[in-house]
Amino acid sequence: MNKPKPKDPLEGVTLEALLTQLVNHYGWEYLGQQVPIRCFQSQPSIKSSLTFLRRTPWARSKVEQLFREFKLKVNHES
Repeated sequence: MNKPKPKDPLEGVTLEALLTQLVNHYGWEYLGQQVPIRCFQSQPSIKSSLTFLRRTPWARSKVEQLFREFKLKVNHES
């Protein structure tokens, strides 16, 4: 029998929701360390970060990977 494929944590989650969850859990300082971009390190805001992430695939990919790891950690702790 085939095992069911695990659901992708990004499925059905908007970039804004994903970023908001990461900021609420880790904070801007940690995000700026993990993904060293100015919009996380200098006067961070959701709006400026969303604008940058939508235009910059490599940064968005890093944030999405960080979110996957966060969700795995949260699900593992539950």
